[in-house]
Amino acid sequence: MAKTECRTVADYIAAQPETARAALKKVRGAIRKALPQAEETFSYKMPAYKSRGRVVIYFAGWKDHYALYPANARLVAAFKDELASYQIGKGTIRFPFAEPVPVPLIARIAKFLAQDAVRRAKPRSSPKP
Repeated sequence: MAKTECRTVADYIAAQPETARAALKKVRGAIRKALPQAEETFSYKMPAYKSRGRVVIYFAGWKDHYALYPANARLVAAFKDELASYQIGKGTIRFPFAEPVPVPLIARIAKFLAQDAVRRAKPRSSPKP
């Protein structure tokens, strides 16, 4: 995919090959609808969405697929059946451009990651002596 420096997510999508743009627009829309209060930004040269000051989800377009990050063990376990037909590895869920964009699934993944970030950010109480 295009490796140009982009300042906005719209620029990032516009810089991608035409065959990828429609899918990436749907991915962006699904995340924005699921996380309406999230701040759209860039991190690691990818579109990213921050909630409560921390990035909770990223997406990126590649040659034959687009991907969501991070695919942590809790997420993969929670969506095991729905993700069975997709390639998962090294913190990545890969979705082929050749298939329809699973908008409802992407929205649920975004919400899950946002809730997981909140859970991880809560201070743990220390055990009482």
